[in-house]
Amino acid sequence: QVQLVESGGGLVQAGGSLRLSCAASRGTFSSYTMGWFRQTPGEERDFVATITRSGTLTQYADSVKGRFTISRDNAKNLVYLQMNSLKPEDTAVYYCAADAAPYSRLQALRGEYDYWGQGTQVTVSS
Repeated sequence: QVQLVESGGGLVQAGGSLRLSCAASRGTFSSYTMGWFRQTPGEERDFVATITRSGTLTQYADSVKGRFTISRDNAKNLVYLQMNSLKPEDTAVYYCAADAAPYSRLQALRGEYDYWGQGTQVTVSS
């Protein structure tokens, strides 16, 4: 089974940028739909972005559309989340996830993901 490790989180001022990375080991990375989710204390883990196996198609939550970009490098077993124009409300723990469905798809539903990383904290100061 795939193991996922996020990195790249930190503290940034509003309007700034961060790029999160998620490294996958074990399993066949290119066979997974990948997604990013985020969670704040006391709240549910919310969908942020998803990308198909080949990277051809992407989907975003309305709250991040136009500011965040998901991408992947199947040769390096990496998925990225480029976050621009960050806002204080983007503060959360960000998780990457892998969907082991037997076919390529976009996936925004948290419950459909099979594997999760440990998360990386993103804090945006005003």
